[in-house]
Amino acid sequence: MKQKCCSNKKLSTELIDLAKFLRIIGEENRLKILCLLKNGERCVCEILENLDLAQNLISSHLRVLLDFGLIEVRQEWKRNYYCINQKTFKKYNLLLNNFLKNYEK
Repeated sequence: MKQKCCSNKKLSTELIDLAKFLRIIGEENRLKILCLLKNGERCVCEILENLDLAQNLISSHLRVLLDFGLIEVRQEWKRNYYCINQKTFKKYNLLLNNFLKNYEK
């Protein structure tokens, strides 16, 4: 018998999206960046000060987070300021919570 989560097309799409989200936040340095951004926007130079990574690696991680929509960027003069995209986080928080509720007894 096929399980509900595998047979419902909408649920299957949500599971694919949730898996992508978990792969993206499952990388340690991206989690550290998100942790830094949870208290407000930061420029790359501030992120660089707090992580033991080269600037090009930080930029690469920021690009992944941006492309997925987990963060947003605001440009001021020559600096880019990054912040959490609350709308996207709420969406994936809801998806993850709904998924995990299926395993509660």
